[in-house]
Amino acid sequence: MSAEHPLQIIMVDDEINMLESMGDVLRDVGYQVSTASSGQEALERLERENGEYDLLITDLKMPGMNGMELLNAVHDLYPAIKVIVLTGFGSVDGAVEAMRRGAWDYILKPFNPEEALSSIKRIESEKEVFLDKNFFLPELSRKFGFDSIIGNSPAIQDIFRNVATAAKSNSSILLTGESGTGKELLAHVIHYFSFRSAQPFIKTSCASFSEGVLESELFGHEKGAFTSAVTQRKGRFELANKGTLFLDEIGDIPLHTQIKLVRVLQTQEFERVGGAESIKVDVRLISATHQNLAQLIRDKTFREDLFYRLNVIPIEVPPLRDRREDIPLLVDFFLNQFATETKKRIDSVGKSAMNALVNYDWPGNIRELRNVLERAVVLTEGRKISLSDLSREIVHKRNRNELTLQLKSRTLQEAERALIEHCLNETSWNLSKTAKILEISRGTLYSKMMKLGFRDGEKKDEE
Repeated sequence: MSAEHPLQIIMVDDEINMLESMGDVLRDVGYQVSTASSGQEALERLERENGEYDLLITDLKMPGMNGMELLNAVHDLYPAIKVIVLTGFGSVDGAVEAMRRGAWDYILKPFNPEEALSSIKRIESEKEVFLDKNFFLPELSRKFGFDSIIGNSPAIQDIFRNVATAAKSNSSILLTGESGTGKELLAHVIHYFSFRSAQPFIKTSCASFSEGVLESELFGHEKGAFTSAVTQRKGRFELANKGTLFLDEIGDIPLHTQIKLVRVLQTQEFERVGGAESIKVDVRLISATHQNLAQLIRDKTFREDLFYRLNVIPIEVPPLRDRREDIPLLVDFFLNQFATETKKRIDSVGKSAMNALVNYDWPGNIRELRNVLERAVVLTEGRKISLSDLSREIVHKRNRNELTLQLKSRTLQEAERALIEHCLNETSWNLSKTAKILEISRGTLYSKMMKLGFRDGEKKDEE
């Protein structure tokens, strides 16, 4: 175990003697252990310490809040914390149910130190490899330009953990998320940390080819299979044998090709286009999409059986607006990268410019942020990126967000009235547009206006 990154453990049991003996065993091998005698006490400690734990070990049967209720609460509030449940021999069914609800493992009572340490070691090894930034970020940055996954936000910590789990398996992985969030990069990383890392990593975009061409891309073709097939050609599955195949934009695969893909995933066999020989392959499949596959299934444009074969391990990559705390780190990364490339001496980003970057919603995600920083570095003539170096759209968003309200009093009602009045004036009293800005329904807005004394609102409404 790394002395620099000891595992943080909180143990919960209403039997004090049991709690102390377990705690002593884990402390003796170097773990940092806190204890709580009830589920409620554990939650209060987690709240005080901002959930700064790697592992929760809890008894299932406790008075008040039981272990299952504690598991559910921790899963909702602190999803990054692993949970191990303790159970008596006659209550294994409860432990299995806890596993279904997200528990990492279960340990039978009476407490067996070797069994407990074996389970904890697996969590520890995951933390050491994937959360030690002294290795993780520099290594991946050198190999992949790992900018998309730089960050300390809870969302990115979840990605690290999901990648850690996924990389060690041989199961199919489905990466979902908006365009520009770094799904292809994650596919590279999963392959790099898998046991297939020395074998080929083959990728293709399913949206780039028509149906007939895509089948040839995936499965290859024999000479003479069609007019332009002057030679035999191996497909992507064949090229990826023993390695990893990454299929981007999987939602764009035509239905006929989806049928063939289902068979390949079932049997790991296929025939080249125009061929009769079955070709056996050993391929780990990673797929990605920005589309809602559940909706495509309802629309009958995506096969449900294919979805379940692709979605064995789902990983959702969050948009940049959901991890704004990572934006300053990303900005610093890109600033150094582009300053080095352009041989410019640029020291920092001004406070107002950084505020604008953090407040912007980034519909293009990491890709858009990268382009904005590249443009700013190229255009700036000073040693600091200022607000004037950013695009008008980003600056406009900043100005719209930075709102100063003049309040007659400090009550909530007065603040709500001032905000509604400001937005009404901004839209020339168009209720529909005002409701959209405030993210409420038009009916709710009208009710609030009547309650707050905007009696002439209906007359001024342009609609």
